[in-house]
Amino acid sequence: MTESWLDEIKWTEEGLVPAIAQEAGSGAVLMMAWMSRESLALTVKEGRAIYWSRSRRKLWRKGEESGNVQRLRELRLDCDNDVVLLTVEQIGGIACHTGRHRCFYRQLRDGAWVDVEPVVEDPAVLYGKGAGGDV
Repeated sequence: MTESWLDEIKWTEEGLVPAIAQEAGSGAVLMMAWMSRESLALTVKEGRAIYWSRSRRKLWRKGEESGNVQRLRELRLDCDNDVVLLTVEQIGGIACHTGRHRCFYRQLRDGAWVDVEPVVEDPAVLYGKGAGGDV
């Protein structure tokens, strides 16, 4: 398969594109991360979400430490060609390094951010004592 489709994406100056992971079935927005050209091509090739970790400056195969892999079901590009949407099957049910189902677990209520979704599994169990997680 030719990868000319990657040329249609408007990459940032850093060579990245924002990627939103949405759960197949429920439609829940699980997380937002960044993808490089290489990570996006590998995502399509391997059929699983592979992001670019800005903090670690390397490819990050979602679930490589926690086992909570995102299996790719569909890939879309927005109307401005500058954001990708991955529809995924969230294996293990946890997308967030905090041990929650999704990263968007805080809600603004009366001028304060409130945690409104529970921790499904303790991050120390998911990642060991370092509990840094997939970032």
